Amino acid sequence: MAGSSSKAPPAPRPPWSAARLIYTGLGLGLSPKAPGTCGTVLGWPLFWLAGDGPWPVQAALWLLVFGLGWWAARRAEAELGVHDAPEVVIDEVAGYLTTVFLAPNRPAVWLGGFILFRFFDILKPWPVNWADRRLPGGFGVMADDLLAGLYAWLVLRLALALAPGWF
Repeated sequence: MAGSSSKAPPAPRPPWSAARLIYTGLGLGLSPKAPGTCGTVLGWPLFWLAGDGPWPVQAALWLLVFGLGWWAARRAEAELGVHDAPEVVIDEVAGYLTTVFLAPNRPAVWLGGFILFRFFDILKPWPVNWADRRLPGGFGVMADDLLAGLYAWLVLRLALALAPGWF
């Protein structure tokens, strides 16, 4: 038939899959308002569970979240056809865990780390902005939040050193 396309329509994807549960942060990324901020909240219970553990436990948790996030963000890009779609928030979880890595497991640190991470994730100073624009695929989705988390980690560590009583 003239003018018809031989390309088949995309197969319907299941409403939920392991990748979607991960990249949406158990659905928190589906929030109509501030999905990145809502998704970051998932980092709190993860840090609470592992935050008092020795550094290898915290590092293993971070590696697990980062690795699963890389995989799920790559799947999200294929499913959604968009690089770093708003509902992809596992990168925020990894960025928050970067921020609070080896920090005291206390509510003031949870909140301070949250605020600092969101600040740097939204502001995107160099090289966060470069990574956000230039790095492709699932790694690119995760990398800018890792870098924002490193900025926040440095500020949090400085605050803990200069004003330990506040935290």
